[in-house]
Amino acid sequence: MTGPPPARPDAEHGAEHGGDDADVIAQSLDEPELFAGLYDRHAPDIHRYAARRLGEGAADDITAETFLIAFRTRDRYDTAHRLARPWLYGIAANLIGKHRRTEVRALKALARTGHDPVAASWSDRSDDRLAVQAPLAGALAALSPGDRHVLLLVAWADLGYQEVAEALRIPLGTVRSRLNRARRKVRASLSTDPAFTAEPSASPASTASAAGKELNPSWTK
Repeated sequence: MTGPPPARPDAEHGAEHGGDDADVIAQSLDEPELFAGLYDRHAPDIHRYAARRLGEGAADDITAETFLIAFRTRDRYDTAHRLARPWLYGIAANLIGKHRRTEVRALKALARTGHDPVAASWSDRSDDRLAVQAPLAGALAALSPGDRHVLLLVAWADLGYQEVAEALRIPLGTVRSRLNRARRKVRASLSTDPAFTAEPSASPASTASAAGKELNPSWTK
């Protein structure tokens, strides 16, 4: 077998074989077809995230390659991490990073003209593009690749700080510094969307789920 098996309608996300992601990955070493449960569970979110960054066409390829890499490297997965979302988003982010010139070019085009094919995948309401997304696109285009990855993994993938650290394999402190820097830069060029540039919770003990939603304005859902 050279790639992940196709998703099975009766996979039930691997529930019949022990439930969580780590168990499914471990069991798939002996029963490769079980990996379909992981695909069923996470592929829609990975595709949605990739589509927001690169458009629908590229999202198909990014999603397929993400799970192909995950399947081929699953024997190295650390099963101490019971949820595979950070691992999968990390693979996807690395693949998206290879298209960074395409992404920046599209963001600049959207900021300049208010229209770009990628924009169609960012919002369910096309009226929002000119009013909200064009200014934001310019701000995002100006970020460094590392800062943009951190900001969008929090804002669009809804990952918590620790999950972003795991996804990108960087220290938690680096996540916080990149996120704060990205927010400052976005705030400097965009004053119409405070939800997107909200400061982190003052409490260092805030939960990962709360942290993951700090940058999630309604128009990005």
